[in-house]
Amino acid sequence: MGRVPCCERENVKRGQWTLEEDNKLASYIAQHGTRNWRLIPKNAGLQRCGKSCRLRWTNYLRPDLKHGEFSEAEEQTIVKLHAVVGNRQDCDTARR
Repeated sequence: MGRVPCCERENVKRGQWTLEEDNKLASYIAQHGTRNWRLIPKNAGLQRCGKSCRLRWTNYLRPDLKHGEFSEAEEQTIVKLHAVVGNRQDCDTARR
């Protein structure tokens, strides 16, 4: 027994995404949305697993995702918050 695999591994492409794959995924999501990531690769004509499609969309292709450097205002906010919180990475974890 164990967890059900997210996809059939032998038919799944691995490695870098091509521009064609990015376009297929983006156009499918624009038309149908992101309701079921397990079905998206098959319906969009991609040989990727649902998790790979979800991560690609979330981290690279979303239209509201900002690429590039921080703005001056964003940088000032980061500096102010760092002055308050410091380098403590565990402060968020301690509240959980």
